[in-house]
Amino acid sequence: MGKILVTGGTGFIGSHACVAFLNAGYPVVIMDNLSNSKVEAVARMELITSKQARFYQTDTQDVDGMRQIFEDNKIDAVIHFAGLKAVGESVQKPLAYYENNISGTLKLLQVMEEYHCETMVFSSSATVYGCENPVPYLEDMPTSATNPYGYTKVMIEQILRDICVANPSFSAVCLRYFNPIGAHESGLLGENPNGIPNNLVPYVAQVALGKLEKLRIFGNDYDTPDGTGVRDYVHVMDLALGHVAALEYGQKHTGFEAFNLGTGNGSSVLDVVHAYEKACGKSIPMEIVERRAGDIAISYADASKAKEMLHWEAASDLDKMCADSWRFTLQNPKGLS
Repeated sequence: MGKILVTGGTGFIGSHACVAFLNAGYPVVIMDNLSNSKVEAVARMELITSKQARFYQTDTQDVDGMRQIFEDNKIDAVIHFAGLKAVGESVQKPLAYYENNISGTLKLLQVMEEYHCETMVFSSSATVYGCENPVPYLEDMPTSATNPYGYTKVMIEQILRDICVANPSFSAVCLRYFNPIGAHESGLLGENPNGIPNNLVPYVAQVALGKLEKLRIFGNDYDTPDGTGVRDYVHVMDLALGHVAALEYGQKHTGFEAFNLGTGNGSSVLDVVHAYEKACGKSIPMEIVERRAGDIAISYADASKAKEMLHWEAASDLDKMCADSWRFTLQNPKGLS
């Protein structure tokens, strides 16, 4: 068996996916520039799985660095997580997002072509459904976006479609994540952003720890049951297992395929806050502020295609997601260090 290369493999979803691949018996090579993660994640993976992944500190802008990885290792497939991912920041810094996410992916694909590696599982996003499609989202709906981050996902999906047309032996599986939260149940791995978190749950965790004063909720006047935005939250380990299923699918099928990875249920921001309060046993101070540009009211998946074709479905509920997140936060109050 050749090895799998996981780009962005020390990040939140990437690190949990590496655990799932190691547990499933795959030899894993990790590439990450550590811009939003810590190398300590690699040691934690070994603690959890009793297996070692090989780590390279480089990124998708470094073609020679990537070639070295392919020279050193027989890479059969690439699981591509690496990318900038903050919606708000992408509106402020569109050039950085297009350069990093799209140009970096093109360079990665060119190196894969040089070394005859023809399988990619791509970390896409529910943002590709834009704001015109009705919920629940189905994979055959037209794609669009409301911000530069979303457009990088739309464009990379199109690039992968075009490669599959040009090269009939290429396999591209795009996983459209909804909202990953939670942590590995050991408490050894979790969401560990550098600096102030952009995402809801790590921010709530910092408030629960007393590191941040209060949670800001962006808008409570949406057309939803409690006025706050509704999203499809999925446990990161459920998501990780979805990548193993996607790779197994990609190794048996050529061409382009997209799958939603979500629970198929929507939860509001306040639902998440209340589940987190239950997990940590304290109330979370919050204030309502203006809506964020580019945010939509409701987003949740129709997850039936992944169930049918990948034999995957989400198993954990919101209470477990928040309990696992809080366990990681308590065990790692300063994050991974």
